[in-house]
Amino acid sequence: QVRLEESGGGSVQAGGSLRVSCEASGYSYNSYCMAWFRQTPGKVREGVASIYTGTRFAHYADSVKGRFTISRDEKNTLYLQMDSLKPEDTATYYCALTRLCYGVPKAADFTFWGQGTQVTVSS
Repeated sequence: QVRLEESGGGSVQAGGSLRVSCEASGYSYNSYCMAWFRQTPGKVREGVASIYTGTRFAHYADSVKGRFTISRDEKNTLYLQMDSLKPEDTATYYCALTRLCYGVPKAADFTFWGQGTQVTVSS
């Protein structure tokens, strides 16, 4: 069974940086897509960034381009480096996995999810 576990969330002041991580295990395919989503109470879950393991090609939502960087290491851990954080970045951040992805990730395309990690940016 696929398991995804996020970590690294916390509180930071506006303009600061934070890195969240997602450890993945149990997936049997060599190539797959992993992504970060975020959600605040009362709002729909939105795609933040995605990366395909076969090509390492990444896609970002317009709201985070130039500030966030998605990456994956050889140990199958997914990362999201968040710089120049803004209060509107405050959300629960989720990692997700699916076989294939196209462009900015859509929640409906992903089949495996972590439980999320809270990121709070204060002004």
